[in-house]
Amino acid sequence: MTATLRTPAAPATDAKESVSDAMLVARAKRGDLDAYDELVRRYQERIYSAMYHMTSNHEDASDLTQESFIKAYRALKSFKGDSSFFTWLYRIAINKAINFLKQRKHVHEMSLDDLDLNAEHDPDIVALISEKTPRRQAALSELQVRLNEAMQKLSEPHRLVVTLHDIQGLPHEEIGRIMNCNVATVRTRLFYARQQLQAYLSDYIK
Repeated sequence: MTATLRTPAAPATDAKESVSDAMLVARAKRGDLDAYDELVRRYQERIYSAMYHMTSNHEDASDLTQESFIKAYRALKSFKGDSSFFTWLYRIAINKAINFLKQRKHVHEMSLDDLDLNAEHDPDIVALISEKTPRRQAALSELQVRLNEAMQKLSEPHRLVVTLHDIQGLPHEEIGRIMNCNVATVRTRLFYARQQLQAYLSDYIK
């Protein structure tokens, strides 16, 4: 089977969008490649985004996305529907990303705009963002480097929870299903990760 990743299309308004994931999965299990291609179309952008924020490399993110959809197709018969197809697919992709990072030790980078560190309440950050001078871009670039370095100091579970919540915008309950832990653990990991990031950046933003 070949899962061809396509450029995400504009939101469709035809009958395809009314077909549930469960119906598409059922059809794909019977060998309907068009049904699985529709699932790829629906979720490839979100999976790619997660892979990019975990690897900071477009080529690696594209490869991991493709591999995730291929692995999901091959394992489709084992999908029992205990969770949503998206959650099941996301778990496959995240596991692939974690294994990839362990093997390659790639540097993770993320956009400053993606991470909520309560920056709107920090006068130094507010001043930095508001300042309209030639120094602004250089200062932001330096902060970006520091943030990337700080992310690398987090353990993989803590980096993952930051990626899923602050970058992907997933709710705590969905993250818990993806990471196979309860909501309290998700909240604790997120709190700890943010505290660690703030500590790592404290010398810079003082």
